[in-house]
Amino acid sequence: MGRRRALISVWDKSGVVDFARGLAEIGWELLSTGGTARALRDGGVDATDISIVTGHPEMMEGRVKTLHPAVHASLLARRHHRGDMEALAGQGYRPIDLVAVNLYPFRETVAAPDVTMATAMEHLDIGGPTLIRAAAKNHRHVWAVVDPEDYGRVLEALWNERTSADTEGVLLHGDLRRELASKVFREISRYDAGVSRYLAAAPDGLADEVALFLDRHGGELRYGENPGQHGGLYRLDERTEGISALDQLHGKQLSYNNILDLDGALSSLAPFASTPDPAVCIVKHTTPCGLAVRGSLAAAFERARLTDPVSAFGGVVAANRPIDEECASAIASIFLECIVAPGYASGAMELLTARQGLRLLAFPGGGVDRQGGLDFLARAAGGGDGGLGLRSVYGGFLAQSLPEPPRHPGGDAQWRVVTRRKPSPTEAHDLSFAWAAVAGVKSNAILIARGLATVGIGTGQTSRVDSSKLAVRKAAAAGLAVKGSVLASDAFFPFRDGVDAAAEAGVAAIVQPGGSIRDQEVVAAADEHGIAMVMTGRRLFRH
Repeated sequence: MGRRRALISVWDKSGVVDFARGLAEIGWELLSTGGTARALRDGGVDATDISIVTGHPEMMEGRVKTLHPAVHASLLARRHHRGDMEALAGQGYRPIDLVAVNLYPFRETVAAPDVTMATAMEHLDIGGPTLIRAAAKNHRHVWAVVDPEDYGRVLEALWNERTSADTEGVLLHGDLRRELASKVFREISRYDAGVSRYLAAAPDGLADEVALFLDRHGGELRYGENPGQHGGLYRLDERTEGISALDQLHGKQLSYNNILDLDGALSSLAPFASTPDPAVCIVKHTTPCGLAVRGSLAAAFERARLTDPVSAFGGVVAANRPIDEECASAIASIFLECIVAPGYASGAMELLTARQGLRLLAFPGGGVDRQGGLDFLARAAGGGDGGLGLRSVYGGFLAQSLPEPPRHPGGDAQWRVVTRRKPSPTEAHDLSFAWAAVAGVKSNAILIARGLATVGIGTGQTSRVDSSKLAVRKAAAAGLAVKGSVLASDAFFPFRDGVDAAAEAGVAAIVQPGGSIRDQEVVAAADEHGIAMVMTGRRLFRH
């Protein structure tokens, strides 16, 4: 049958010249198309244009080049099937024994905010998926290579291969061929799902069908929610955003609960990505137990910890600045599970790596003595990227568009002062902080703050007044005075009792969404107590 032939046509040209050179060195004939053929020749590797094989020129600026029987018959012919091979020879065709193709970057193209439908369709690959699908269908005889990471493994196998057939003519390395074929069909499924999502985009952003392709990231977690349960982290569509993008610099393997707490910490700190001063959040069981903004990172940590020092034990710390040596010294005084930050000073690393059991994680682009991009933190709550929030329920999934996190410093044009007394400038600044901070607290959520730091946090209660009382009790337990503080509620007060409880504790101003049928009663209670109240018109439930 002559020399074995490989068809190489790739968008991502990483490593392709070395791969082609390796094939040529073991005697393979190379076929290629357009830009790939030019890249191979520029790299000193000879390749035959596919148009020579098909006897037909590429058409329409390359839109039609491999969709021809001379290509697909050569891929699909079963080598042990006499009829297939006779039909192939009758047309003057020869087998193609390897296809190396990766696809036009459709998902990356449509991720651009200003992409047009015409541009998107130009990046919709037709020939590529057809080639790799044909090769994968006939993978017992044809190598189907879609991932540049596999070039080395394939070359190693081919260097050692002796084309010895069994009774059916099956070539060697069947397990590897099957693995590569499986990867092809996963890639095609992801690709088509991305196209379908783009074309079927509904006004509410929720399609009739959602295809999930989850890649396991890293090895097995230390355990699931409890020892005895297995756990794993999966990332969506090979994305390098979010938890899977963090760089673990130090410490033992993460557990399922560590990852949940890291997610809660990043979401809780996201509203403070652009805060001009350092901010630190301490999270326990996915919800903040302390948050503060101060002139130094160490001061922010100490003040955040003061809110609830008992709960801080064994928690997760997130910071919006690289951890310096002063902050590391303060952090090292208590037991923590994880720290996540843009980076770490070398002196801080020396202090923290001495702590047994502590994991250190850095933002993408961060690390030792590196700032890292705060845009990663700003995206941590998921707002504005058009993505979906998914949660499993018995027998299915819930989906929702992701919220835009409130920002501090901030406030909003929709905010309305609804009481006779307006907040003072200091109270207004604290209300902005409290509203941003309460977004990370589990509902029913009440957060009391003063001086850009949490005073008491009430979370996870079945009534809002109970959350208010819990926040006050937490403040008292920490020795923090509530008098003169501000309070944020993630949803409206259904009755005046929550306002009465806040007033009794000494709260001076309240920020809440409003929208209750008893809003007038609630506002009247605030006026009665001389409390300034702002309504935002937006709820921040986090169930």
